[in-house]
Amino acid sequence: MLSRLPSRFLPAFALLLAACQQPVVTTHLPRTRVPGSVVGARLRVVATFSILGDLVQNVGGDRIELRTLVGPDGDSHTFEPAPGDGSALFEASLIFENGLELEPWLDDLYASSGSEALRVVVTQDVEPRLAAGGESQGGNNQESFDPHVWHDVALVMRMVEAIRDALATADPANRVAYRSNADAYLARLQELDGWILDQTESLPEDRRKLVTSHDTFSYFAARYNFEIVGTALGAASTEAADPSAAEIAALVDEIRAAGVPAIFAENVNNPRLMEQIAREAGVALGPTLYTDALSQTGTAGDTYVGLIRHNVTVIVAALRADG
Repeated sequence: MLSRLPSRFLPAFALLLAACQQPVVTTHLPRTRVPGSVVGARLRVVATFSILGDLVQNVGGDRIELRTLVGPDGDSHTFEPAPGDGSALFEASLIFENGLELEPWLDDLYASSGSEALRVVVTQDVEPRLAAGGESQGGNNQESFDPHVWHDVALVMRMVEAIRDALATADPANRVAYRSNADAYLARLQELDGWILDQTESLPEDRRKLVTSHDTFSYFAARYNFEIVGTALGAASTEAADPSAAEIAALVDEIRAAGVPAIFAENVNNPRLMEQIAREAGVALGPTLYTDALSQTGTAGDTYVGLIRHNVTVIVAALRADG
């Protein structure tokens, strides 16, 4: 090809060819935070688990970019963060957490991520109940609190108000939208709470007795007048060790003595233990309850409102049955 070029072009062509053969140098820039922690005009926020994520999304609407760490059917008690979770915290402006020892992994994840996001504990204005057994998740025999606040819809309304206020403060340009969204969602929750009271009051008091995989319905029982007969794990955390044969036998005796017609497994636990207890007690194993997480998209518990409606419907029907 060179032989076809006029001689006056050969020196310039040779220089161009030499330049194209030089190695390419790539510069790796350090990770930097997205200015303002927004996606377009949306505020970047993180919620620690799926139920809380649904509450945040209902208030934030299309003004936020939400990342939820522990997804549907995930167990916040035993969650192990992935590297991408630290990146999500680093890029966020707000991190919404339940608190009350539900997320024992969050402090370390936050510290290692280098995040400067504001952490919002949505249960800050809720009076917590003591956890069963009185042991913290660290196992140091200190009093600890039950984190399962969301089973009392009246308390969830306070959580929604905390979410609203945090979003409005962090993103004042969209304050009106957050307040409007929150008002609409609070109205739905008020209606839901009234529906639960109607449903549970239709059940005779001597039938309002619960046995579940772990101690997750303390707030529900207090609000809607139920008795917790016992739990398979005997603790508010799913990290508790499996019960001994003697502990299972004692729970079976309690179920029989209480005249409980049905017990319940949960979507964050393997149901085999509850199946064994139901067989030994001679009672029904009711449909699975959604307790510490939403269920997969397209199922009855894929939203908080759907989760609560499913649980209440299942509990009332199973405890009303005569077997």
